[in-house]
Amino acid sequence: MSEPTSDSTLSLEDLSADELRRPVEDGGGIAVLRGGGASGQIQRGWNGIRYRIGLSAKNVAAEKLSMNLATIPPGAVARAHVHVGFEVMLYILQGRVRHEYGEGLRQTIDNEAGDFIFIAPGVPHEVFNLSDTEPVVAVVARSDASEWEHIVPYERPR
Repeated sequence: MSEPTSDSTLSLEDLSADELRRPVEDGGGIAVLRGGGASGQIQRGWNGIRYRIGLSAKNVAAEKLSMNLATIPPGAVARAHVHVGFEVMLYILQGRVRHEYGEGLRQTIDNEAGDFIFIAPGVPHEVFNLSDTEPVVAVVARSDASEWEHIVPYERPR
């Protein structure tokens, strides 16, 4: 795994292209990343969130989508950021999360296991795990096959 890099408040721990492609079974038209075994344990980090290896343009022929499983550790925060030009949908599998969002991060919404969430392009937001003992686990789907390349930090007003 490469060393974390800093982009203002956002950090990234990524894997090489070979490491991302190795666990994918590509049958020519249908690609599969099995959840069990070693591939289910491979993790990457971005902005305080741990991601299980998923599917994106980095390891399949995706042009418009990416998807993976995200875990926000107990008490952790994914610092304020904006998705530039792409949509995100989440399904919360476990835990409770708060999004502070909108201009100045003045709006809030809490979500829990079983909730679906849509984040429109360009909406600033910061994500908080509301528990100090339990992780938040969510399926994340993006209308951007490159995953994190089009995410920029958002400066929280003081």
